[in-house]
Amino acid sequence: MRVTTKGQVTIPKEIRDRLGIEPGSEVDFVVSDGVVTLVALEDDEARQRRAKAISAWADKVAGTIDLGGMTTDEYMEWLRGPRDDLGPR
Repeated sequence: MRVTTKGQVTIPKEIRDRLGIEPGSEVDFVVSDGVVTLVALEDDEARQRRAKAISAWADKVAGTIDLGGMTTDEYMEWLRGPRDDLGPR
């Protein structure tokens, strides 16, 4: 795409659709190691919807893990493997 004399670019429709960018949406350009990344910023309404969805998911899965009688420490060791950076207890 080409930059206009005003420094503007057109975001392709496919990308706008994928990121949910609509007229009035806010975006940011993040520069890291010479690479520019377009970031779609969430408005308060979108942020609240996301928070509600995460909360609803957390409520849905609360208490669903079965550790098979293992303690938290035993489960973490089973999950990650034994830690060799700790001395004997």
